[in-house]
Amino acid sequence: MTEPLLEVEGLHVAFGDAEPVVRDVSFSLTPGRVLALVGESGSGKSVSAMSLLGLLPPEARVSGSARFRGEQLIGADAERLRAVRGAGIGVVFQEPMNSFTPVLTIGTQIAEAVRAHPAGLDRAGVSARIDDLLRSAGLRDPERIRKAYPHELSGGQLQRAMIAMSLAGDPVALIADEPTTALDVTVQAGILDLLRTLGRERSLAVLLITHDMGVVADVADEVLVMRRGDPVERGSVADVFAHPQADYTRELLAAVPALEARPASATPAADPETRPGRQDAAPGTRAVSSDASLRPAEASLAETSRASRPLVAQLRDVAVRYARRGDPTVAGIDLELHAGSTLGLVGESGSGKSTIGRALAGLVPVVAGSVEVDGSDLRTARGRRLRELRSRVGIVFQDPASSLNPRQTIGWSIAEPLLVHDPRSAEDRRARVEELLRAVQLDPSWAGRFPHQLSGGQRQRVAVARALALRPAVLIADEPTSALDVTVQAAVLELLATLQDEFGFGMLLVSHDLAVVRQLADEVVVLNDGRIVERGRTEAVLDDPQQDYTRMLLAAAPVADPVRQAERREAWRAWEGVAS
Repeated sequence: MTEPLLEVEGLHVAFGDAEPVVRDVSFSLTPGRVLALVGESGSGKSVSAMSLLGLLPPEARVSGSARFRGEQLIGADAERLRAVRGAGIGVVFQEPMNSFTPVLTIGTQIAEAVRAHPAGLDRAGVSARIDDLLRSAGLRDPERIRKAYPHELSGGQLQRAMIAMSLAGDPVALIADEPTTALDVTVQAGILDLLRTLGRERSLAVLLITHDMGVVADVADEVLVMRRGDPVERGSVADVFAHPQADYTRELLAAVPALEARPASATPAADPETRPGRQDAAPGTRAVSSDASLRPAEASLAETSRASRPLVAQLRDVAVRYARRGDPTVAGIDLELHAGSTLGLVGESGSGKSTIGRALAGLVPVVAGSVEVDGSDLRTARGRRLRELRSRVGIVFQDPASSLNPRQTIGWSIAEPLLVHDPRSAEDRRARVEELLRAVQLDPSWAGRFPHQLSGGQRQRVAVARALALRPAVLIADEPTSALDVTVQAAVLELLATLQDEFGFGMLLVSHDLAVVRQLADEVVVLNDGRIVERGRTEAVLDDPQQDYTRMLLAAAPVADPVRQAERREAWRAWEGVAS
C-alpha cells in the first residue's frame, strides 16, 4: 500500500468565540486516489479543506493534526504554508470567473504562479511552461488561451485554465472545490475525465469537494459524508453507495433526481450509419419529432392532452442575432408553450437555450420570425401593450445571489414588479408580498430580511416569488437549481411543480441537467449550435433518443451509481466521437 501524503486527524475549526463549525474530522489522501468530501452547503467541506493551507480568515481557530509528508501544517508559520501551497498542494477553486483577475490575460496570471516556484526560467521558458500546462489541462490552442482575457473564454475553458494554474508548482496533491458546479454535462464530463487522467498520470492525491452524488460516483474512490460540521459516514464509494449506513447519506442519495427510466445501451454500434432508428440532423434542418417513437395510441393521447390546454406562448421561425453582421445565434426556432405544462430546453453552453428564453421575454434582438405571448407579437407591440405583454412573463435566473438587490430587503425585491406594472396601495403590495412568501413556503415575517441573511435555497424561493408577483402566464426558469445542493434542489423542484399546479402558468425550463428536465418537463427540445436537433415528449426523447448528439448528452450526465456510471463513462467517450 502507498503511504498517505496527507493525514488529517481530529480537525476542529471555529470562528472567533463561536462554537466549532467543523468537529473531529479525520481523513487521509493517497497518491493516485480521489477522496470526495460530500455534504450540503454549511456542512464544513470547504472550511475543512481551506484550513489545511491557512486560507481561512484570521479569526479562524484551527486545531487537530494535519501532517503533509510527515510535516505538521496546523500551526505552521506563514512562510512554510506558502511553500506548501502550489508546490505541495494545489487548489482548484469553485468559480474560475471570480478567481481570475478580469483585467489580466490568462497567461499573465498563470505566469505569476509559475514564477512563485522558481525554476530558473527566462521569459521564453515561462511562456513555454504556460503552454505545456494549458495542454496538460486539455486546451488544444494554448497560445490563444494564454493571450485571452477571462471573459473571452467559456466556463469549461476557464476551469481548465484554473486547473493548469493549480499544476504550475508540480503539486503532489490537489484540492478541487466544486470544480464542475454550473457547468453543462459535456463540459463537466470533460473536466472529470481530466481529473482522472491527471490523477493517474501524475499520481496526484485528490481531495474532491462536491454536493453532486453523480460526480462522486464518477470520479471518487472513497467518500467522506459531512453534515453540519460532523463526519457521519466514510468508506469506499462502492460500499457507501450500495449500502449507506447513515440516514443522512440515504437522504442525499434519495434526493438525486433520476436520469434513467430504464437501462440504456452502454456503447454505440460499431457502425453508427447502420444503427436502427438513426436520423440525420444536418445543420439548419428542422426538428425531428421523437413522438414518433411512442406507440400510436400514446402519441395521440399526448397530442390531445396538449391541445386541450390554452396556448400561452409561441415562437415561429425565430432568429436572434447579437452582432449587426454575421450568422444568427439561433435560427429557425419553432416552439409552443401551453398553460400548465413545462417545455424543457437542453443543450451545451452556447447552444442557444438562454437566448431563446430571453427572446421570449423580449430581452434580445429578434431579427426574424414572431414571438407571441397571449396571442400578441412582442416584436410588433408598442407602448402600453408591450408593457402588458412583458408583465405576462416572469423569469427565475440561475444565481439568486446576483439577481436580487443586496441593498434591498427581499420584500422590496418581490414588490418591485408590482411597483412597475401594477399600481396599488402600499397595504395591497404588503399583502401580496406576504401571500407570495407563503406560496413559496417562507415565513412572511422575513420580508424585512436581506438576501445575505438567507441560504441559497431560500434566496431562490424569493426569486420564484418575485417572478410570480404579477401572476404571469409564462414562467422562464433559467437553470434554477444548477448551483444548489441536491436536497435543496429537490425542494425547489417540488416547489415549482406545486406552484404550477396552483397558478397554471406555462414554464420554459432551461437546464443542462437532464435529470431535472425528466422530473419537471412534459416535452423537451434539444439544441445544438442554435438549432433544434430533436424534440418530443420527455420520456420518448430521454429513453429512446434518435440523434447522436442527444445520445452523447445523455451519456455525459453522471448518475449516482458507481457501477452504472462506469458504463456510462465509456458510452460518453464513444458517443462524443460519433457526435463530433
